[in-house]
Amino acid sequence: MSFQLPALKYDYKALEPYIDAMTMDIHYNKHHGAYTTNLNSAIVGTSLDDLPIEEILREVSKHSAAVRNNGGGYYNHNLFWEVMTPSGGGLPTGELYSAIVKNFGSFDEFKEKFSSAAATRFGSGWAWLVWTGNELKVFSTPNQDNPLMDVSEIKGFPLMGLDVWEHAYYLKYQNRRVEYVQNFWNVIDWKTVNERFIIATNK
Repeated sequence: MSFQLPALKYDYKALEPYIDAMTMDIHYNKHHGAYTTNLNSAIVGTSLDDLPIEEILREVSKHSAAVRNNGGGYYNHNLFWEVMTPSGGGLPTGELYSAIVKNFGSFDEFKEKFSSAAATRFGSGWAWLVWTGNELKVFSTPNQDNPLMDVSEIKGFPLMGLDVWEHAYYLKYQNRRVEYVQNFWNVIDWKTVNERFIIATNK
């Protein structure tokens, strides 16, 4: 298969009490697993079969809905697991912190804007912190769309994404999406997000 479900760097219960073990297990194995399987099925035998996921998403408007939905779901979840850690939270580090203050005024203003993007996304989707090439932006996308896609309202390199599909939080939080969003700040791996920012700004 072209794409594999990536190994998690922590176990299912590691993010408790903010994200529960059952949700982690189902989210990772059932949902992310299905996106991975369905993406491979959608591209097998096509010209996309040997391409990196970033290249597929860059011209996703030329491809089928199955490629768009499952390709996005595969990439987005890879990033989601990567930017969380059991020892997370606190403030960003390094160059990222300086850029956040420069672009948003303060960390608190950034946090409020990101939280609002996540909480107010109608239906299913994602909230993003993205580097556009010259500045940081916060916004949300529907379904499994992301900033790498040519169909995205804002395009750029995703530094951090928060899944606000109900499958990401409903077992623990039910309809309390705002509480789930608030608790996400306790598990963010700012070291990883800062590393992604350095990569993005040195492209």
